[in-house]
Amino acid sequence: MLDRRPSHDDLIDHLVRSTALQRGEAARVVLDVLAYFDETTEEFVRRRHRELQAAGAVNAEIFERIAAELPHRAVAPPELSLRQLRRIVYG
Repeated sequence: MLDRRPSHDDLIDHLVRSTALQRGEAARVVLDVLAYFDETTEEFVRRRHRELQAAGAVNAEIFERIAAELPHRAVAPPELSLRQLRRIVYG
């Protein structure tokens, strides 16, 4: 059966040529970056909430900061209100 996943060999080759990374390391970097950009808005909001809460921030600060970060994502979602962000985290 054919593997239907896109090949990123050209990008991996580029990283090997342009950095000190070995091929296996470059492949892991590519997969990590793709996974990062594959994260949904909801996953991003929940992850950032956990991270900021673990760093000692309180919810009022957390949701303001997440709202400010969202427009800077690679594919920015529509603007979400603070209430919508809280609903993503708490249901």
